[in-house]
Amino acid sequence: MAEFAFHHCGVSVPSLDAAIEWYGRVLGFAVEKRFHIAAAGAEAAMVRKGQLRFEIFEVKGAAPLPDDRRHPPADLKTHGNKHVAFRVEDLEEFLAEMEAKGADVAFVVREAFGKGCFLRDCAGNLIEFVEEPTP
Repeated sequence: MAEFAFHHCGVSVPSLDAAIEWYGRVLGFAVEKRFHIAAAGAEAAMVRKGQLRFEIFEVKGAAPLPDDRRHPPADLKTHGNKHVAFRVEDLEEFLAEMEAKGADVAFVVREAFGKGCFLRDCAGNLIEFVEEPTP
């Protein structure tokens, strides 16, 4: 089988500038490049933190994120891509940092199988952060 590796996650937002600010201020991503995608009528940016990347799109006239896509249990009831997830060392420390930054914490899970949380970005898109259980 051909080898491949993760490259980026794509997210559509109503304001590219607001999303660049949010991903930088809240999660520490920096703009790698900005560009126009003529075929989609999109202004876009690739933001990066280490090896992690988000490709952010602003398309004039795009429909807003439906309310059921903003809450993890409801979102699972619609087929399609759901979210991207990142590992954190300490969920409680991460949550305290995110709350101090004013992040929108959508959902927190503290179960025997593991702990995690979902944030909503400035457009309501879900991003998961997981603390893996110690063996």
